[in-house]
Amino acid sequence: MAELTYLGGYQDPIKAQVQQLIAAGKLGDMLEKRYPDSHLIQSDKALLGYAMELKNRYLKSSAPLSKVIFDGKINVIKDALGLHTYVSRVQGNKLKAKNEIRIAALFKEAHPAFLKMIVVHELAHLKEKDHNKAFYQLCQHMEPDYHQLEFDLRLWLTWRDIERATR
Repeated sequence: MAELTYLGGYQDPIKAQVQQLIAAGKLGDMLEKRYPDSHLIQSDKALLGYAMELKNRYLKSSAPLSKVIFDGKINVIKDALGLHTYVSRVQGNKLKAKNEIRIAALFKEAHPAFLKMIVVHELAHLKEKDHNKAFYQLCQHMEPDYHQLEFDLRLWLTWRDIERATR
């Protein structure tokens, strides 16, 4: 029986369905049919442009971004899929704030919708620091299928781990 590390917060009937897909060897096929393509955003510069496009479209009045990068050091299980950091520094008599977004490097090989979901999630932290109702409403405003994509991304990560374990 496969470990469902990424599905810990989901109800048992959903986990049981996922286990059935895994046991039947159908999880990968289902994901391949639903998400056959990968995106072309492979550099930090392209990722910054992508994030800025989304930010300018949905969060024009939010704090500016100083950096958006793919980070190979993010441990998906321990840390997160992406990180938003906010650093305040005093420079003279002014307070300067820097917002940075780091996306796990494994998303270079993900479907475009998964990358968008992660970037949307991290951008939402510009306005809402906590994972509360307003935060998820903002995520859905930027990506209407946010919750389905988050679930499917967790399935993809599960399948990815299974594939690596069987090699």
